[in-house]
Amino acid sequence: MYYTTTCPSPVGLLTLASDGEKLIGLWLKGQKYFGAAISEEVRERSNLPLFNKTKLWLDKYFSGKNPSISQLPLGPCGSEFRRMVWGLLCEIPYGEVVAYGEIAQKIAAAMKKPGMSSQAIGGAVGHNPISIVIPCHRVVGANGSLTGYAGGIDKKIRLLTLEGVDMSCLFVPHKSSAP
Repeated sequence: MYYTTTCPSPVGLLTLASDGEKLIGLWLKGQKYFGAAISEEVRERSNLPLFNKTKLWLDKYFSGKNPSISQLPLGPCGSEFRRMVWGLLCEIPYGEVVAYGEIAQKIAAAMKKPGMSSQAIGGAVGHNPISIVIPCHRVVGANGSLTGYAGGIDKKIRLLTLEGVDMSCLFVPHKSSAP
């Protein structure tokens, strides 16, 4: 059994999902792959203690503070490869960005492979089921392109701006695509 609730935020309505113990989803309204991690029956349950804890975490985040990801028990559903990528996303410091290619190099090294495509990383980043908390918005193209945010480029810009990222080197590509 999975549980969901919604909460308002500065970037729109958010939907939270839990297995009762861990946070398994946090999606922005209209986000690509919304709810893809949920494969069982879902029941609305707004008073779940984990949801209250997550809402407090989000309140801190949206007030410009840097709450620790480790404060929330996370249980993203996905392949081992995707979970590896999501683990690296959690290591990106607040207020900083990392290129898809940098993550590809780290994953290739961890898997003892000579290389890894940025596109494979983009697919895993785009399917991150716990947006904002697992900070996929902090991943950009090697040239500073703000591409590939399943929640929408406008939301990515708002989140990076909130974190105080220097946006002067970043740009919105003419044709954006979310993985």
